[in-house]
Amino acid sequence: MADHDPVTIGIVSISDRASSGVYEDKGLPALKDWLTRALRNAITFQERLIPDEKERISATLVELVDAGCSLVLTTGGTGPAPRDVTPEATLAVADKEMPGFGEQMRQIGLRFVATAILSRQVAVIRGQSLIINLPGQPKSIQETLEGLKEDGRQLVPGIFAAVPYCVDLIGGPYLETDDAVCKAFRPKSALRQK
Repeated sequence: MADHDPVTIGIVSISDRASSGVYEDKGLPALKDWLTRALRNAITFQERLIPDEKERISATLVELVDAGCSLVLTTGGTGPAPRDVTPEATLAVADKEMPGFGEQMRQIGLRFVATAILSRQVAVIRGQSLIINLPGQPKSIQETLEGLKEDGRQLVPGIFAAVPYCVDLIGGPYLETDDAVCKAFRPKSALRQK
């Protein structure tokens, strides 16, 4: 890992019940596990477990970006329920919206469950950071990031394939993935010579 750029990644689980101790949070461990397997970079995680409160979510995202997180992934709070305000809180701190991520997340989800159409995940750029809202369930997190594979073939690309190049374009570190987990796409002109 010494020859790979180090990266700081913010991971935020948004849940009233998990943040108050009613049940154990499964979002943060799922994000940490997947990212540790998918990236070859040395990762420093900034973890947060917070309630579904719009101002608190926005403040947490700003705090993580200001702390140097090149990538911030949230989980939870993206459905249609009254307390689901993660997309609104994320859009409130955005410099640019990246609608392709949300479109692809819903396409992936629809391969597994009809209610994926109810998800409202968004992705945005703030400064030199990419912020992405992910679903709340660990299985859905993995499917969204990795996509759908069958017999070793990629049937539906996961969203993470586009993340490293997006981070390049906004001035972040060069993220290197383990192709067995998720093959990143970069145009030939953007590949780092080894």
